[in-house]
Amino acid sequence: MSSIIQLLYSIILGIIQGISEWLPISSKTQIILASEYLLKLTFKQAYTFGLFMEIGTITAAVIYFRKELGELIHVILGSKDIRQTRLFTYVVVVTVITGLVGAPLYLITDLLNTDSSNGGIALGIPMMIIGFVLLGDAALIRYSKKRQEQGIVPRKLENLTLKDYALIGISQGISALPGVSRSGITTSTMLLLNVEPDEAFRLSFIVGIFAAIGAFGLTLIASRSNIAASIAGIGLTGLAIAIITSTIISLLLIDFLIKVAGKQKITYVTAGLGIIAIASGLLYLALAIGL
Repeated sequence: MSSIIQLLYSIILGIIQGISEWLPISSKTQIILASEYLLKLTFKQAYTFGLFMEIGTITAAVIYFRKELGELIHVILGSKDIRQTRLFTYVVVVTVITGLVGAPLYLITDLLNTDSSNGGIALGIPMMIIGFVLLGDAALIRYSKKRQEQGIVPRKLENLTLKDYALIGISQGISALPGVSRSGITTSTMLLLNVEPDEAFRLSFIVGIFAAIGAFGLTLIASRSNIAASIAGIGLTGLAIAIITSTIISLLLIDFLIKVAGKQKITYVTAGLGIIAIASGLLYLALAIGL
């Protein structure tokens, strides 16, 4: 691969990761497809590469949510602030349950000998399901706005219970499966729990930092051969460029999504993403069965 082509591929993969990680369209799915096509990776190698690419989005989230992360450190150091303690409890409970659910699912997926055809089916069906969920989310957001107009206040972190934390953790753990969007499924769960849309996005992104760190660590432990093969396809320099690109794109998109989530047009954005997800799922299925 020439240096110019390598640079181009790295930037493309970085942009894809930086955009898709924060939209409810499954960054794993987009990176799997792009790396299979551009880098000629197998499905398993591409799946591992997708998790490895989360370094950039982790970095962006740490930068953006540095204040909240600082509050978590304050609790570890002994702070008794109620708001900080509540955030700490939320992060710990959701992260632990995510690991208990997500780690086995990742290991099972990694052990499966999935070829490109089966991979298309494995991606297409979850994408379609997420698409329909997003359409439901759009309706929920619209309903939530109407309830606010009627004086019914949506929930925030201080109104959530340990049971709610557990449900969010389970949903985030399920996102270890190919084709399932982490931000999509966790945000959808919180909307079902009547959490305010902008709060749902914020809480989903914060806890996603720890889920991504866990996924990256598990990838290093369980899929070393796949990592070596996937990095060989783009090179260490190319990987670094892709990560830097995804970090920059992520920082821009996180801020945009949290701001737009508090506005009425988030309903149309969510519905549009749902339609895109359904169309993408149908396309993957069609390619898988050779239509």
